[in-house]
Amino acid sequence: MADVSTPGSPDPQAATPDQNRPESPESPEVGPVVTADPVPPYPETTEAMASAPIPGRRMGWRRWLPVTAVIALIASAAIGMLVFLGYSIGVTGLAIGLTAAILPVPLLASAFAWLDRYEPEPVKYLVFCFAWGAAVATAVALVVNTGAAWLFDRIGLPDALVAVLVAPFIEESMKVLGPLLLFWRRRGEWSGITDGIVYCGLSALGFAMVENVLYLGGHGYAAGADEYGPATGLQNVFLIFIVRILFTGFAHPLFTSMAGIGLGIAARSADRTTRWLAPIAGLLAAMILHGLFNLLPTLSAATGETLIMLYGYLGFMVPFFFAVVGFAIALRSWEGRLAERVLPLYVRTGWFAPPEVASLASLGRRHSARQWAKRVAGPAGHRAMKSFQFAATRLALLRDGMQRGLAHDPKDVEKTVAEERELLAAIVGYRSVFAGRDPQTPSAWWDGENYRITFPDGVVRAVAPPDEPVMPVPVRLAAPPPPPMYYPGYAHPQPGYGPPPHPQSPYPQSAPTYPMGPPPFPQQNHPQSGGWPQG
Repeated sequence: MADVSTPGSPDPQAATPDQNRPESPESPEVGPVVTADPVPPYPETTEAMASAPIPGRRMGWRRWLPVTAVIALIASAAIGMLVFLGYSIGVTGLAIGLTAAILPVPLLASAFAWLDRYEPEPVKYLVFCFAWGAAVATAVALVVNTGAAWLFDRIGLPDALVAVLVAPFIEESMKVLGPLLLFWRRRGEWSGITDGIVYCGLSALGFAMVENVLYLGGHGYAAGADEYGPATGLQNVFLIFIVRILFTGFAHPLFTSMAGIGLGIAARSADRTTRWLAPIAGLLAAMILHGLFNLLPTLSAATGETLIMLYGYLGFMVPFFFAVVGFAIALRSWEGRLAERVLPLYVRTGWFAPPEVASLASLGRRHSARQWAKRVAGPAGHRAMKSFQFAATRLALLRDGMQRGLAHDPKDVEKTVAEERELLAAIVGYRSVFAGRDPQTPSAWWDGENYRITFPDGVVRAVAPPDEPVMPVPVRLAAPPPPPMYYPGYAHPQPGYGPPPHPQSPYPQSAPTYPMGPPPFPQQNHPQSGGWPQG
């Protein structure tokens, strides 16, 4: 293995302090340059760097009044639902129904967390979506559905139509409203379709849990116990648990995930029409699926043909569920390789070494990198590597957004540039914790084009990067992406990229015009400020 840092001279005295802090040129061909203070050397800042917050993760809400209002709304709805359920189905029915309804929640919530492992969302936002679905969405849907049933009865329509015509509209709208508020207020936390599926899926999971309390505790235990005794009530709970949770427990998350897909598309689109139409189309798809699902038992009950429910369930709902699961897994893998597609732009300017980019392509490689960092730098190295990987993923998402043209307003462009600077500075700091710590590997530097390795004879030689960077298994980098879109005042479009890369080369043949300039590392700290296993 070779310990590779980025970038610099192997000679500790090769540069003076004045050379370590580049000036901020005003030439439009260069753009703004990072002027962050150099990272102090190891070991004084090891713990600080390992536990430093990720740029872009703003701690706390800037406005406390909306947050207080939302918390009060969720708390009031939750208390109201508990009082209503306890009054309507009894304390015993509530306890039994709540216990049975909670059982599948950890498993389903873990599935959504697994889907979001590349760039995990803040726990507070996940809890918000779940609580919104469990408290606010269920409370509003219960009031509207009950009122609609009363109205339908007054005008002579069957109550069964409420489940087909009213419930899909109000339930899906309310389940999506919570994630939509998050999308409006915290757009930066939506990195794509996967985030939309996770946020909306958790909201639907909370809704389904409370709805199952009503079915299991009310229609199950309370109804059976009142008529035949507690044993019959428990038997009803067991039967309803099989039908509603084991067989159709995926229904609510499946429906609402359609709206999440629409919101995820809108989050990564620069087209104004797409940003408006995609969420609407996703919500309509969720309502239609929900209505079709409720229509199956309604038709079975009206016609007496129970096979209608069976054929609809096995012929449509189950295959559609597995198709969406396969889509989500494939999408997760594709979004996970975003860093491998985008970060080669930073490789040519020396911010990343090729093995670093290669190590981000899969969860297995990320795990191996964290284990290596723990071996050479202890628990602090493990934490720093984890933060390094997360910051690199956010940097890839940020650069991908630049290339898509997501920011149009000058303030948004300025904010994007500032966040990119913060992420790059944080990446340098995290790397300094674990780099250069492996005593079994020689010192090496990545200068943007070649490795400069210190050989056993003490001579530093330039070594061209292999076609397959090793970290920790051979992997061929994806072809470099097209030139990034340049915003006004961000970087001049000329000079741009050089000639097209050679078909066999995974890297560009000439360095791109990059607005950040070379990283401002202090040359004397290079053995401590970078490093990476290469095998």
